[in-house]
Amino acid sequence: MTTQSEHQSGAKRVLFVEDDVLLQDIMGRALRSAGFDFFAAMSGKEALELIDKQLFDLILLDIILPGIDGFEILGNLRKNPKTLDIKIIILSNLSSPEDVRRGLELGALYYLVKAKYSPSEIVEHVKRVLSAPQKSAT
Repeated sequence: MTTQSEHQSGAKRVLFVEDDVLLQDIMGRALRSAGFDFFAAMSGKEALELIDKQLFDLILLDIILPGIDGFEILGNLRKNPKTLDIKIIILSNLSSPEDVRRGLELGALYYLVKAKYSPSEIVEHVKRVLSAPQKSAT
């Protein structure tokens, strides 16, 4: 049986859902240079379509997106048994305590405010999350 982390390349697969092309480019370079397979989606709809077609080890998720916002994406992923265990880090400029609480309650592991983290710090968060022991399925 193939698990999410067993991909042909052996690298962990990271999806970055972000509508800022420059930020996608910067994070893509940072994550690829750290050894991750990098995928990007510009909208909530595109993200859900990609997630439906392939499994990801981790999703970096913006909240403010065209069409379907990040909160709705997160809620959908946590209701689907196929995507329930995907690790999700919110990466947004929304920083109110209500937004942070909502993101964590919906199932994000972390809520990072973009302006407070460099790309290399975000990559370090991704590495830590993906190196954490998996839950046993016994």
